[in-house]
Amino acid sequence: MRSTTRSVSRTVASSMVVAALALVGFQAAEQTASAATKKAPSVVTCTTANTTLTVTKVSRPINHLLLKATNTGTKPCYAYIAPYLRAGADAQAPLPWAEETTPQAVVTLKPGQSAYAGITTSAPDGEGGAKEKTLGVFFADRKGNATNKEKTLKLPKAGVFFNSAATVTYWQDNAKDALSW
Repeated sequence: MRSTTRSVSRTVASSMVVAALALVGFQAAEQTASAATKKAPSVVTCTTANTTLTVTKVSRPINHLLLKATNTGTKPCYAYIAPYLRAGADAQAPLPWAEETTPQAVVTLKPGQSAYAGITTSAPDGEGGAKEKTLGVFFADRKGNATNKEKTLKLPKAGVFFNSAATVTYWQDNAKDALSW
């Protein structure tokens, strides 16, 4: 009888030790996850308030500009979808987005990193057009709506010709991809 009681006691003791170790491991994992959540910086939407925007004329491909957004904030930011662009002060609608340039994921910019969008200003099959001296830029939010603050950039030289074929790419994480369409 004693050997049976000892055997049962050892089994119960072993089970209790295993359960206690499992509980300690679970609590440690929970604390680690909680600490990681507290330490991880929150990601915000890229806006004109937390980025610097520049636009440059490129030699190749022809009739293209490169828009660059650099995160100047202290937190990472998401460059959602594509920029809303207004070519000239009198533009009635933003340039259309080139749907074929949709990236695999939202571009995330750590502080100091940049996102790029390629702008086709005109094409031979486009209609009408005018030389514009400014480019209005709005960022998109998570739902695809324009954010509320516009940044107006001066276009290179004496202006750039835009016609009905003008489009803009989705945000890309490098300039080469932004200009490769």
